[in-house]
This record gives sequence, C-alpha cells and structure tokens, in this order.
Amino acid sequence: MLLSERLPSAQSLLIFEAAARHKSFTGAAHELKSTQSAVSQQIKGLETRLGLTLFRRIYRGVALTEEGIQLYNAVQEGFQTIVTCLEKLQKTRLHQVINVATDFAFAAFWLLPRLPRFRELHPTIDVRIITSQGQYDFTGQNVDVAIVFDGPQPVQPYSFKLFNEEVFPICSPSFLQDNSPVASHKKLASMPLLKLKSDADQQWLDWHSYFQKRRSQIVPGEPVLTFNNYTLLIQAAIAGQGLGLGWGTLVDDLIARKVLVGLREFSLSSESGYYVIEPKPNEQLNAKQHFLDWLLTEKPERIKSELD
Repeated sequence: MLLSERLPSAQSLLIFEAAARHKSFTGAAHELKSTQSAVSQQIKGLETRLGLTLFRRIYRGVALTEEGIQLYNAVQEGFQTIVTCLEKLQKTRLHQVINVATDFAFAAFWLLPRLPRFRELHPTIDVRIITSQGQYDFTGQNVDVAIVFDGPQPVQPYSFKLFNEEVFPICSPSFLQDNSPVASHKKLASMPLLKLKSDADQQWLDWHSYFQKRRSQIVPGEPVLTFNNYTLLIQAAIAGQGLGLGWGTLVDDLIARKVLVGLREFSLSSESGYYVIEPKPNEQLNAKQHFLDWLLTEKPERIKSELD
C-alpha cells in the first residue's frame, strides 16, 4: 500500500500537532491563522479516518488521550527530522565549499589578488586553497579544481589552458639602476642570479635552460641564492638581492605597481603554461561550475582569442 493511502494528509497532522502542543483548538487556530471551528473539523476528520479518539474535551480546552500522546510524539519527531534535514540542505546550498589545489606561486601572485572579484559575484561560496610546491597528486584527495603548471602536452586531462608560459628576467628598480645597462646575455649571466630549484618532474625553467632556449652560448655562473619556493625568490628580487626569472601573468601585477622591473627584451615564450583541471569531472557542483566560469573570464585576452 502506498504511503499516501496509509497516512492522513500532512495538513491534518500539522493541525493535530499544533492543537496537541497548545492543548487548545483555539490556540492552534491562532497559530495557523485559521478558526477554531476549522481546526475542530480537521481533528474530527482525522479521528474518523484513523478510527481513534485523540482528544478528550475538557473545560476550557482539550487533553490528549493515550493514543493521542503516542501519535503526538511520533508526529513531532517526524516533523523535527524533516526540519533538521531541510535546514542542513539549505545551509549546504547557502554556504557551498570548493577545494582548489595549486602551487604557492600561482596562489600568491595570481589567484589571491583576484579572489575578491569572485567573492563579490558569489559571496556564499567558500574557496579553500590547497597549496603544494611540487606536482600535486589528486589520487584520493578532495580537490574540486586544480590549477597546475605543465608542459605543452600535460599529463592530466584538462578543462582549458589558463595562460601560456612567458619567462623574462626580473629585478627591483634599484637593482637595475645599479647594474645598468643590461644589453646582452653576457651581461645577464654576470649579474647576481637568483635560482629556483624545482623537482625533477616539474617544468619550471632555470637559468641554464633559459639561456639554452634563448639560443645563447652563454653559460651562467653559480647563483648567489637558491630557493625551493618561488614566493621567497620574488621577495629576494624585490629586496634587490639579485636577478630572478619572472613568469609573465604571475608577476605582471608587481611590475605594474613598479615593485619589480621586467626585462621583457629578453623574453622567452613557450607552449607550456597553467592548466585548469577537474580531478572529478563527473561530479556536478554549482559552486565548481561558477568558479570555472569565473576563471574563464579572468583568462588573459590572448588565450581567450586562441580558444575562440
């Protein structure tokens, strides 16, 4: 037998619950914005359908019978379970969470400065950033979106490329003034160099590979400082401690603010770059889709036109 055939109407149970709680048909009527006679008729109909006497009429009110007490306890528990479930579902919808995995450099220099714009568009979505310096292993991880640096043929299937790689020397304005003019690879190689030490499976350029890809015969000397964290290298460059390699789009904001100077006459471009990946593409989340759509709006114009 179907539930609709076994159970009385939800409306009659709601009226019964209010009358039992108030111990008064008049009190239930006030709460439900109805009339005492309408409540009385609903209770009478419920008792007839169930074949039970739920209330005893007493002076200035009603009292539950033994059967009424049992039904009242069950109805209250059932309605409270429904209310708790609805509150949880609504809270989940209002306060959605997505986990975004990326490296320290991308998080610090590209994502975090732009996140306020996403928050303005979607204030109820909580973006949790998971950072790693090396290649991120998504196996068994709770990651909704990953933004990774990879070569022209990325290992992971990806949703879209965010931007291509552009590399050029960077330094502080005062450092450039002290070491000007810089007009050749030989001059670059003779300056105090800052080195980023990357893992074997990463695609980041170092000074040796940079000069090779620039088709230069110059061999750079030993760096004055070596870092395994790109954010520290950037801080050292800002402090005027040497010449580093800057990745376009990551350092563009710092150059625009004149915190750093980019020697773009020595620029090197490649098909490597940052890719946006969905580790769980079959998992449909509104928050994830909103974040992916927003990333597309933030893409550099050149990459947008290539996709179009």
